[in-house]
Amino acid sequence: MSLTHTPNSNRLHIALFGRRNSGKSSLINALTGQDTALVSDTPGTTTDPVAKAMEIHGIGPCLFIDTPGFDDEGELGQMRIARTLKTIEKADLALFLCEDEAILSPSASVLEKQWIEELKRKNIPVILLLNKIDVRKNSEVVAAQIEQHYGVRPLLVSAQTKLGMEQIRQAILKNLPSDFGQQTITNNLVAENDLVLLVMPQDIQAPKGRLILPQVQTLRELLDKKCLVMSCTTDKLAQTLQALSYPPKLIITDSQVFQTVYEQKPAASMLTSFSVLFAAYKGDIEYYVESVAAISRLKEDSRVLIAEACTHAPLSEDIGRVKIPRLLRNKIGEGLRIYIVAGSDFPDDLSPYSLIIHCGACMFNRKFVLSRTESAKQQAIPMTNYGVTIACLSGILDKIKY
Repeated sequence: MSLTHTPNSNRLHIALFGRRNSGKSSLINALTGQDTALVSDTPGTTTDPVAKAMEIHGIGPCLFIDTPGFDDEGELGQMRIARTLKTIEKADLALFLCEDEAILSPSASVLEKQWIEELKRKNIPVILLLNKIDVRKNSEVVAAQIEQHYGVRPLLVSAQTKLGMEQIRQAILKNLPSDFGQQTITNNLVAENDLVLLVMPQDIQAPKGRLILPQVQTLRELLDKKCLVMSCTTDKLAQTLQALSYPPKLIITDSQVFQTVYEQKPAASMLTSFSVLFAAYKGDIEYYVESVAAISRLKEDSRVLIAEACTHAPLSEDIGRVKIPRLLRNKIGEGLRIYIVAGSDFPDDLSPYSLIIHCGACMFNRKFVLSRTESAKQQAIPMTNYGVTIACLSGILDKIKY
């Protein structure tokens, strides 16, 4: 990754939805100015969501997601539709391509309406588009029918001639989620000229020659805030504190060494972890702190789901697969049943679990994490976070800032 590359997790996720052969792939190519998606007159050419990162003037870093048609057929088609539904969980904003037959055919109309309503139910702004106006002879008539049908007039666009691309950009700007880009990693914990100490153990899990993404992003934000930043590994914490002329305003550590850092930190310094900060940055930290109390109610036959955003190969002392399970079993008992999911895998039915513990989710966008959190809330399943869990098990949760 280059130093100027914005991680996809920090980009505005714009998903394109529509029927097969409605021109989604052509439109995404027109918007990105590249042959990002495979284009064909054959319906069903797009078999998996295709993502393309780019910058849009006035909007910033975006991720366009081209999805299979939601009217796909057959067993394979249903699998494609399922993947399209998963895309909704990540979408910050939707471009929805309407078709004539969705107005003329009752069954098609019901299907289209169901998808629009599902997007709106997930609080995703929807921009209606009527594509292929370069070959339509009745674009205005169809647009009027769509407006009568949905109460919103679609934008008239042509992916082939690139007509209407500026109108789409303006519509995206107008429909940006109200909270998009408002969150910061360190929130209001620090300000300009505050001294911040980063404790970053470089153990077997740290990538050779690099820092992990949460550390890089946090460091960059602190520099942007004009903070004074010092960093060290855990074994050099005491020497680092001695070298400073005054205590740090905030110490940010890896959650795995919470206890060690807490025991050495100056009384005047606030303490948090990268994982806890990202829990607040990406998700619902209040719910995670409230939910961690469920640990005290776990029994040996309870089921705990641990969700990782990364699909990395597990290492000998992996935090999610080894360390947290060990801490939990030391407290609850060896019979505690722990299940692991990684990447985009996450059960629709959460009822078998007494607790969900999610990683900091640096690889996911905020919308995706909040979708998972909302699913847990709706099913009344406690959901917390790696850092919050370790702070709780270390007995210092009330001492941690976020």
